[in-house]
Amino acid sequence: MQVSYTGILPDLFRENQAVVATGRMDGDRFVAEEVLAKHDETYMPKEVADKMAQAHAKHDADAPGAGQ
Repeated sequence: MQVSYTGILPDLFRENQAVVATGRMDGDRFVAEEVLAKHDETYMPKEVADKMAQAHAKHDADAPGAGQ
């Protein structure tokens, strides 16, 4: 489905990725008023992953998600 959107896309947006868009239909085109990047339940922001890795290193433990 064609989607039109004017604005700044989320940082996580990339081609061929699922999104959640709200808006309205205009003929055979969807005009989005808001676009949200969609991610799976394993997603963790880089800042959080870095902090967790630091904490695990401090306590000499294996960091979850290490090597990703």
